[in-house]
Amino acid sequence: MKLSNGKYQNAKMTTRGGLTDVPGILVGNAGDKSGRTGCTVILCPNGAVPGIDVSGGSPGTQNTDIIRPGASEYPVYGVLLTGGSFFGLPATGGVMRWLVEHKIADVPLVPAAVIFDLLYAKGTNPPDAAMAYAACQAANIGPVAEGNVGAGAGATVGKIYGNPMKGGLGTASIQIPGGPVVAALAVVNALGDIWDHGCIIVGALNADGTFVNQTRAMMEGVPSPLYYMNTTIAVVATTERLTKAEANRVARLADDGMARSISPNHTQWDGDTVFCLALGSHTSNMSRDAVVTQVGTAAALVLEQAIIRGALAAQSGIYAPK
Repeated sequence: MKLSNGKYQNAKMTTRGGLTDVPGILVGNAGDKSGRTGCTVILCPNGAVPGIDVSGGSPGTQNTDIIRPGASEYPVYGVLLTGGSFFGLPATGGVMRWLVEHKIADVPLVPAAVIFDLLYAKGTNPPDAAMAYAACQAANIGPVAEGNVGAGAGATVGKIYGNPMKGGLGTASIQIPGGPVVAALAVVNALGDIWDHGCIIVGALNADGTFVNQTRAMMEGVPSPLYYMNTTIAVVATTERLTKAEANRVARLADDGMARSISPNHTQWDGDTVFCLALGSHTSNMSRDAVVTQVGTAAALVLEQAIIRGALAAQSGIYAPK
């Protein structure tokens, strides 16, 4: 499978290389005038079968229990990714109001997840319902903006040791030959460093501008202060027809993309959360176990790439020395 940077050479990449490559998905961003916080809205006007995986030790989420297996079978009409920590969760009301006003659903289900950007965004108001409504108004099927936009406005990376760098929003997609489209969007606000091909590309910096390598420092017993401006949150979407149980499994498999691109990962101070949206326009002839494995593996690949792209889009291609 070939991603937009050519990393995987044996597959075909779709044209836009983002979450909106999945038909039926719209993405919109809105932010504070200071550029230090914001929100990103993913809309599914025709509904989607949802799934979720929460792996971080400090999650900030809303409306997630109802999208787990065993709960009622409600479709999701939107997902809110937002800054402002817990203060940003009420912004979900703006998405719901937009969906009701546009007669998409009477009581729309809109799950949400937050990043902690309060220290970077100090002095600004957290995202609210009006900002989320504006993000809905801006939502479209065009190429998704990357970097310090929407929920990625106040994102930072590398916060255990040294000086953090800016994180951001990234997206990527894959067209499986003869199969479904699988895509991801990530807001990269990790405690750990971002890795690609065995090298740190964005992360905690020493005073001389070199990377600390926080994983190595931790294994060497370097004392670590408590940092809490963290969390990577993401949405993966697919054209494959999935049940709610299968969508939840795909979200769990997609989480491997975080493990490959972030270290340390899923710490007690991260709220890492992955949503899955299945829009069901494609039905594979493979067994259901094979379908879930294929889609979940593809979701991990695109999530890994979305994280790398989101971090680099905010950093103009800074790479660690080899």
